[in-house]
Amino acid sequence: MLDELGLHLVRLDLPFRLNHVNCFLAEGEEGYVVIDTGLHNSYTVRRWAEELDRKHVSEIFITHYHPDHFGYAGGLQQKTNARLSMSQIDAENGLGAWDRQFLEKLAGNYQVAGIPAEAASQMVDNTESFIKRVTPYPTVNHYFNEGELVKIGNYMYEVLFTPGHSDGLIVFYNKEKSVLLSTDHILPKITPNISYWFHGDPNPLATYFQSLNKIRKLDVEYVIPSHGLPFFGGTKRIDEIKQHHHDRLENLLEELSAGLTVFEACKKLFPKINNVHDFRFAIGETLAHLEYLRYNDECKRDVVGGNYVYYTE
Repeated sequence: MLDELGLHLVRLDLPFRLNHVNCFLAEGEEGYVVIDTGLHNSYTVRRWAEELDRKHVSEIFITHYHPDHFGYAGGLQQKTNARLSMSQIDAENGLGAWDRQFLEKLAGNYQVAGIPAEAASQMVDNTESFIKRVTPYPTVNHYFNEGELVKIGNYMYEVLFTPGHSDGLIVFYNKEKSVLLSTDHILPKITPNISYWFHGDPNPLATYFQSLNKIRKLDVEYVIPSHGLPFFGGTKRIDEIKQHHHDRLENLLEELSAGLTVFEACKKLFPKINNVHDFRFAIGETLAHLEYLRYNDECKRDVVGGNYVYYTE
């Protein structure tokens, strides 16, 4: 199917539990189009040099600002002089998510979440360690617009905004073939991380549900994700993801009768997390679920001893 679409999947290794990211390469009228770039490290630089040998890259499309998609964008742009496009929201997030001002506030945010000081310090250090994996920053030449049409390989695709996993995440949809390049919006085996990162959309899980419903109306047949293998049955997978989150919300709500900090709630939801990188994502996802319940008036939040405590009456 990828060959028919004129898409070449470039699977890049990642040094995390989620051990790869799918980037894409497609031949265009004026040169090649690259979709996402991986982390900026020596491995990624070498892989793209091999993939792009004797190829002229005219366009780089970045689907969202997370490091495994955005990280090498600036470096690859410098090598290719390609025009780079992404959503304005995530372009701004990509420039702000690792700046000094944000990092200085992060320790305080983790403290309010009830995270022990040593663990919070390690989490800040882990965030800061990504600066070298996302710089140099790219020059964004074009901001994607909702409904914009772009040529990718053999077909035209509609740019659709599907915030939730990130505030400005986009997907590419081709109605003729019922194909969705789902990026990190819909994944085949795992559920995309939906986190509140102490900035941006205050209720990302509610936004994510809206975005899932938006794509569900399209009844997409073939989904090409940024992690895992392409698969058939977009609607079925969307329903599974929604059910997963509703189950998690129900379980979390039951735990809040005694009152929990974000840290304590995270331990309930993710008892097997044992490394700093994954724990950062677990805290973000726990906070997104707690805030969803709070905005839904299903729980309350008070400050007790300097920590947020979520509880049901």
